[in-house]
Amino acid sequence: MRRATQLPPRCPKPTHELLQLLTRPWTMHILWVLAAGPSRFGVIRRQIEGISSRLLTARLRDLETKGFIHRDYKATIPPAVTYSLTKRTQEISQALEKLNELAHKWQEEDAAVSRKRKAPMARRASRVARPVS
Repeated sequence: MRRATQLPPRCPKPTHELLQLLTRPWTMHILWVLAAGPSRFGVIRRQIEGISSRLLTARLRDLETKGFIHRDYKATIPPAVTYSLTKRTQEISQALEKLNELAHKWQEEDAAVSRKRKAPMARRASRVARPVS
């Protein structure tokens, strides 16, 4: 049985609900794919490596219910369903872009720290006595 998620003392309920939706597995991946433009289900699934059709369907339904994406159904043969971002998602796109910038910045900083840590080890390894031929 799942325990109810408690709100942190200073987190307003609307913010908590938004963060819960956005931090669910695969949700941000779906929004990034749709940020490039409207896409059909198969295209989204191919662009998100590792997501199952069942989970993608569930996430798309959740996002549609909350007003983050629009589902356009055309009764053709075969039926054509296209997903796109709504105004609501476009409103938070600046925040998502800032998160992307921050993630890249931190990745570069982490890589620089990692290189600095490896440099002394490489120097020590080169000083280790080598067998005389």
